[in-house]
Amino acid sequence: QPRLVESGGGLVQPGGSLRLSCVVSGFGFGYYTIGWFRQAPGKEREGVARISGEGVNSHYADSVKGRFTIYRDNIKNVVYLQMNSLKPEDTAVYYCARGHRATLAERDYQYWGEGTPVTVSS
Repeated sequence: QPRLVESGGGLVQPGGSLRLSCVVSGFGFGYYTIGWFRQAPGKEREGVARISGEGVNSHYADSVKGRFTIYRDNIKNVVYLQMNSLKPEDTAVYYCARGHRATLAERDYQYWGEGTPVTVSS
């Protein structure tokens, strides 16, 4: 059974950085797109970034482009989301998920972690 577990969230001041990790097990890690999503209080979940199975192609939401970087270690079965220059509007619960298509649409992702909360506040 595919399993994804996020970690690395926490409280950070505006302008600060965090690195989220998504540890994956239960499937051929290198064959699937992995995406990061987030859900802020009172808002719908939105796609943040995704990376292809081999790690060559990535895509970002406009709201995080230039500040966030997604990368993966296919030996350790981990996908990372490096978040720099954090803003209060980045506050959300962050989820990683396994996708079967190279999109940031929720409908294209079947397996999800339980999320890790990120709060950006002074």
